[in-house]
Amino acid sequence: MSRRKKKSTKPVLDFLSDDELLDMRMCDLGVTIAGTVLEDRIEQLYDELAERGLPFRPHCWLSDEWFSPDGVPGIAIPFYLAHPRLARLERKQVLEVEGGNQEWCMKILRHEAGHCIDTAYRLRRRKNYRETFGRVSAPYPDYYRPKPYSRSYVLHLDMWYAQSHPVEDFAETFAVWLRPRSRWRTQYRDWPAMRKLEYVNEIMGSVAHRKPMVTSRAHIDPLRTLKKTLREHYQNKRSHYGVDHPSFYDGDLQRLFSNKPEHARNVTACSFLRRCRTDLRKSVAKWTGEYQYTIDQVLSEMIERCRELKLRLAYSEEQTKQDIMVLLTVQTMNYLHEGNHRVAL
Repeated sequence: MSRRKKKSTKPVLDFLSDDELLDMRMCDLGVTIAGTVLEDRIEQLYDELAERGLPFRPHCWLSDEWFSPDGVPGIAIPFYLAHPRLARLERKQVLEVEGGNQEWCMKILRHEAGHCIDTAYRLRRRKNYRETFGRVSAPYPDYYRPKPYSRSYVLHLDMWYAQSHPVEDFAETFAVWLRPRSRWRTQYRDWPAMRKLEYVNEIMGSVAHRKPMVTSRAHIDPLRTLKKTLREHYQNKRSHYGVDHPSFYDGDLQRLFSNKPEHARNVTACSFLRRCRTDLRKSVAKWTGEYQYTIDQVLSEMIERCRELKLRLAYSEEQTKQDIMVLLTVQTMNYLHEGNHRVAL
């Protein structure tokens, strides 16, 4: 009697090369939220809302990026979080996986839930909302120039995202308020931002146990309807977010390191930079007064570019370390002050 062969449970995506994946249409990826870590994280969000007495549950679907549409109290989640192979491709294409770990994903979900609550209960129509956070009808910028030392805004997502627009200010403030074991009263004591947190605390108390006014379950730009290929998607994404810009490090990095045959036995530049990463980050933070996390983002891009260029150490470690500190300082200041903070969520 012949035995039936067991079907492989490993998704076909795991067997595809980068080029094969990039040529796939997004609607053909076949990924879903069900059965992934996203399902657990969405349930965690629901539990956090319930603990705060909020009955509302934003619906979620896969799309090409994170967003909560105007007029729809739901959350679009980027497709790459539904499969490890797609997450690896995302990292390779744009140097990071936004929401790629538990903590980061929950931060974004809480932020997007703030937009959903805003929509579901039509909060932005309230006069005191506008008085607290600003004019909602203000133009939504493609880029913004943050004030890193302002205490008028909470700190939740990176790059002082609350400063980008009044609705983002509300969503960020809500996310800080919602986070379990949040010590916002202590953390923001004597900050002007405390007034916003107190407002969110008050307004959430007023809508607790009430049904939302907007109940649309629409899915905007769901993955199954997106006909563009992943290659087209990433070309557009790199162009919009400026992730192609690491190439402007090339000249400086090639002066500090080398890919010539005579240096082939030397330590790789990316290994050297990873080994010095903490010292570099702390030193540049001390000189510039900028957040270490921000500096680390610039350094991460340099490390990735060194790997792609196959660069190796060409001079003494001490000299190279001093030179890279200067370069990192300059590029960090350019990154922060040339108005290149993306508005994406």
